[in-house]
Amino acid sequence: MFIARIFEFSLMSKVIHVAAGVIVNSKGHILIAKRLADSHQGGLWEFPGGKLEAGETAEQALIRELNEELGIVSTSLEPLIQIRHDYSDKSVLLDVLRVTEFEGEAYGKEGQPIRWVAPENLNAFEFPAANVPIVAAARLPTCLLITNDEANIEACLKKLQAALDRGVKLIQLRQRLWNRDQWQQAVPKLTQLCESAGAVLLLNSPKGNVCADGWHLTSRQLMAAELPTSRTSTQWLSAACHNQQELAQAEALGIDFVTLSPVEPTQSHPDTVSLGWELFEGWVSRAKLPVYALGGMSDHQLDRALNVGAQGVAGISAWWS
Repeated sequence: MFIARIFEFSLMSKVIHVAAGVIVNSKGHILIAKRLADSHQGGLWEFPGGKLEAGETAEQALIRELNEELGIVSTSLEPLIQIRHDYSDKSVLLDVLRVTEFEGEAYGKEGQPIRWVAPENLNAFEFPAANVPIVAAARLPTCLLITNDEANIEACLKKLQAALDRGVKLIQLRQRLWNRDQWQQAVPKLTQLCESAGAVLLLNSPKGNVCADGWHLTSRQLMAAELPTSRTSTQWLSAACHNQQELAQAEALGIDFVTLSPVEPTQSHPDTVSLGWELFEGWVSRAKLPVYALGGMSDHQLDRALNVGAQGVAGISAWWS
């Protein structure tokens, strides 16, 4: 379990440290609760939780709060994301944990309405501003596959199906060798495969008029603010980051999530200096959006990535073969 970091706030700021839970039931639905009308941000939906008491860890506080608010005992928790948000009157540091197992049946013990919502439907509810990155994190899986270059479309389709069969749910299609006609021909077929598997397909620098579930920006496109003009409100937007400046730009542009690389040395870029886990953790702890660790990643590094605050791991060779 990663330890929540308290940043250097102004002495004039009032910082409230809060633990919040993304509670997932056996159907994969997520519990949200409606704030009472007379509370701060009243009438909006939120992920349940509350303030840490003296000497508590985020995990201890969340177990206590969920029992007090919902009547459940959380038995399996893992870190999801940490967010700092500044309102006009106070600052909030949110330690968010995913609760995958619990005892009891949840109900609003304090009279608050609760709902079990499919992850893809969370955007239909209005949340406080501090919860917006949590909505993204709650909907995203822990592994992101980036496709390798494939000259042959049929080979790409075959490898994508194999990855989907292994349970991959988030794919970034990067095909630098394809021309416009190949993009036009391949994307509908790839999209159909992903839809059948309940997976999300993002396009990295596509050629031609093609669309999928979202788009991925290169770091150059990110810094130039070259956003896709045809993007709809339901489509994802991700970006590649390698430093703090790019992370800040992603936050400013409202990017949904990013990759941060390279965390470890890679065979494809052996001369590139890697960040290392300590620097990666420091940058992620200051980010206000979900971050995937990229560079030398596989399933073996997933637990470590989660424990330093990452959304998960991203890679090519680990799932593309």
